[in-house]
Amino acid sequence: MTDDVEWRLSDRPVPYAEAVGDMEQRVAAIRAGAARELVWLLEHPPLYSAGTSARASDLLQPDRFPVHASGRGGQYTYHGPGQRIGYVMLDLKARGPDLRRFVHDLEEWLIRTLARFGVRGERRPGRIGIWVVRGAREDKIAAIGVRVRRWVSFHGVALNRDPALEHFAGIVPCGVADRARFGVTSLADLGIAADAAAVDAALIAAFNDVFVDHGDN
Repeated sequence: MTDDVEWRLSDRPVPYAEAVGDMEQRVAAIRAGAARELVWLLEHPPLYSAGTSARASDLLQPDRFPVHASGRGGQYTYHGPGQRIGYVMLDLKARGPDLRRFVHDLEEWLIRTLARFGVRGERRPGRIGIWVVRGAREDKIAAIGVRVRRWVSFHGVALNRDPALEHFAGIVPCGVADRARFGVTSLADLGIAADAAAVDAALIAAFNDVFVDHGDN
């Protein structure tokens, strides 16, 4: 089962509620043994989503974009065009019911994806997501927010290809308020031109390294 993952690539922005509804149905089908695992790569129209740990005070501009409560872990984040999202619906019971390892593997997936563009992404204790060192500061380039229901995962990761970074100003991204030291970046902000097809290809290859071939984990 682990090497029989279906991929869905959407080339139009998918409304958030529609995506969540589709995920809910697929998770139930996977749990029932009626559907294959799925990784869905897509983008959303501009919006803010609130994870289960979101604090109301971290929503700085509530009227800027629609705000969606989300069942995923984490706090507030921005989604919009230029940010490639990977919704990951995997049967963790079949793969080994280890949530810590699963999150570590999601991080590794992003790190290896970024490496294909010559970017060194890094983990940071106490700060969720993948970070890039830029002199005296560190900027977040990818976010992770997942939910697991009866050992089937959904929601997933978000990689900043070329979103409008100014839209992150409407929130305290993922609860990290020290903007003098920590910010948000993207491949384009780092001077790397990559279209959605190139990012998708890198995500698929890196996913296979981590979740199928298991690479050197």
